[in-house]
Amino acid sequence: MIMNKLLKAIGHLFRVIEHFIDKKIVLPITKFFVGISNKFKGNSRNFEKLLTRKPGLIVVSLLVALGVFFLADSKTTSLIETSAEVLYDQPISANYNEEAYVVEGLPKTVDITLIGRKSDVYLAKQLPTNDITVDLTGLEPGVHKVNLKYKKALSSVEYKLDPSVATIVIYEKVSEEKDVNYEVINKDKIDSKLMVDDVTLSNDKVYVKANEATLNEVASVKALIDLKNLVDPKVGEQELKDVKLVAYDNEGKKVNVEIVPSKINATVKISSPQKEVPIRVIPKNYKKIVFGKAISNITTDVSKVTIYGESTKLDKITYIPVYVDVGDIKEDKKYSITITKPSGVRAISVNSVNVSISLGDETTKEISGIYLEYENLADGLIAQTVGENSNIVTINVKGVQSVLSSLDPSTIKAYVDLKGLGVGEHEIPIEVSGNDLRVKYSSKITKVTLRITEKK
Repeated sequence: MIMNKLLKAIGHLFRVIEHFIDKKIVLPITKFFVGISNKFKGNSRNFEKLLTRKPGLIVVSLLVALGVFFLADSKTTSLIETSAEVLYDQPISANYNEEAYVVEGLPKTVDITLIGRKSDVYLAKQLPTNDITVDLTGLEPGVHKVNLKYKKALSSVEYKLDPSVATIVIYEKVSEEKDVNYEVINKDKIDSKLMVDDVTLSNDKVYVKANEATLNEVASVKALIDLKNLVDPKVGEQELKDVKLVAYDNEGKKVNVEIVPSKINATVKISSPQKEVPIRVIPKNYKKIVFGKAISNITTDVSKVTIYGESTKLDKITYIPVYVDVGDIKEDKKYSITITKPSGVRAISVNSVNVSISLGDETTKEISGIYLEYENLADGLIAQTVGENSNIVTINVKGVQSVLSSLDPSTIKAYVDLKGLGVGEHEIPIEVSGNDLRVKYSSKITKVTLRITEKK
């Protein structure tokens, strides 16, 4: 193998010399005589006489010989000049029992400086330069200083390695069985309507090998389930082969250890959980709407959407809120609103909705008999109204007549927030809310005094 490469390199060198002579000697001489011929075109007989006479031939031959001599001498001088070239990042191979020992401190690559005649250096560059070895066989665990050796291809070229010596530490290799978990990566590489429902690994345990100190750093071993490697992601089960295994420490940093086996297979179960929910338009800044007007009707071109995501998160979503700022509205108006995906929703069937808001004349109505509710009262406490205050309040509602006449009082909620309040008397504002968002709600009594005591 090396002899074949050596012959190829020698052949290449002769081709380079041949090309040089052709370009620098033959071609210029040819051009010279062609030029002379052109100059004597009108007097070709005199030119022929010049070349056929003995003195003329001697002069021409002398000129050609001198030209060839100087060119050849220049080339020869160039080839025998001493030069140096550096071969960077040449790999190192180490001989030792990899099953029994771990070696630290050995560089992965070295730089080789070639010093010699240009022709030899050129030839040496064409030959294999990756046979840099260090023999560690027979060395016991501990610290050692070893020489890096290079198998010379040409004895006429001097080789210098950087570094030429390495200080290494040899450890006994120990192993430990570890559980394998998995981590799904590149989730955005598949359709957002799809998700990984489950992963089954071909191996749930592996052996981790390293020196004892490094082995103690390993907190977990994970199979990286890379979704971009799925050939055709769709609902169902798909197999991933040669899944990479990585060891991590307590801080989530990779630990360089040997894992046996280094790769495993995985079966990925893909599903597409979905749920249909209504769209709910929520007016913002309703109290800033033009005086004397109220919302009479809210319509949308889409009433329901399908949402996709984890089942546990979809179960908690009952509607998709769409917020519309009506603070500056003075007449009927249409809006185009981009739907914001709630937390836990990966995809939604519709990305925008058109909302139409209609206005009408505002009227006021009182609704009595609404029980006051207590929210966020700490455990072990009781709240009661003080004095003439009652736990039944009257609510003022404002809206267009058609909306107020059909308003269900049971959908109105009056409450006080007792979060963070302890034993004692407290004056607390009354909050009111209702299901019909076309209505403005307020309590006739804005505040209530409550006494909070401990349960007996």
